[in-house]
Amino acid sequence: MAANKERSTYSVVSYFCGCGGLDLGFRGGFKYHNEDYRKLPFNILKAYDNEPRCIETYNDYFGTDHADVKDLATADPKEMPKADILIGGFPCQEFSSCGPLGGLESERGRLYQTMIAYMKEHKPIMVVGENVINLERMEKGEVLKIIKKDLSEAGYEVRVWKMFAPEYGVPQRRTRLIIMCVREDVYEKYGFPEEPVPEFKDKYRSIEWAIGDLVTVTDNSVPNQGEYFGASKAKKGNGQGDESNKKDKPAYTIRANPKSRVQFHYSLDRRLTVRECARIQTFPDDFTFKFSKTVNISQIGNAVPPILAYLVAKRVAEYLEAMEGEKK
Repeated sequence: MAANKERSTYSVVSYFCGCGGLDLGFRGGFKYHNEDYRKLPFNILKAYDNEPRCIETYNDYFGTDHADVKDLATADPKEMPKADILIGGFPCQEFSSCGPLGGLESERGRLYQTMIAYMKEHKPIMVVGENVINLERMEKGEVLKIIKKDLSEAGYEVRVWKMFAPEYGVPQRRTRLIIMCVREDVYEKYGFPEEPVPEFKDKYRSIEWAIGDLVTVTDNSVPNQGEYFGASKAKKGNGQGDESNKKDKPAYTIRANPKSRVQFHYSLDRRLTVRECARIQTFPDDFTFKFSKTVNISQIGNAVPPILAYLVAKRVAEYLEAMEGEKK
């Protein structure tokens, strides 16, 4: 761990980074809805994903060459930088209710093993994985048990935090599993990080709160706001399995496949724009998406909400800093 005059910083390697939602949460230093999310003490050494367009979106925001295109299924962990923390939202389509549900039977469903290979090689202090709620339900919980067992056998204490996003300030009905791993020798001395407190349990933020100010914006003066699927192609109630949002409730889940179910604006007869989807997912307005609308919304839907990631990262930072304090 590298030290500076004010506080320690902790190195991070990111697997399956996508467009960078989880990474943004760990980095901090962004503004969402006029609220500042301060910089956290993490330095992301490198991020990897096999999807070139995700890497391009990532590097457009974080800076050139922060992330590389890499097939992690065949990557040698010896070639990866050693870090204090490994983070990664290993591919979830095989576990998602919107995906093909191959589970551990599929090659993609076993990609978490690439994180385990890194753990065995570099022995990071902590590992933070992320996945969909359906992982908990598959085969009556047996799939998650196998994954936890594999992680534990790599030398880690493993716990799963189930986080319903609206309870943590995300204006979207999305539940994520955060798979927390602490290296056994560290756990034996310092215990385990505390879960984030669900401070919005009885006061969910609504879709209107998230995007209401964008109703009159019809151009790209707010990035990506002029990009939406035309009302002529998808109208409410036309039998496309549409989801009509209620303005005083959190939005429905932004899906990785926007064609699987149509997300409609709460008051306008059209689909949500790319920027509206990004707002609902808690990306800051200066985080831009430059590909087709389908690709852009897919990147957003696959991401971890940055605010949710930030709250997890804060707990990790507090834990590591307390550990450093006890060592002194």
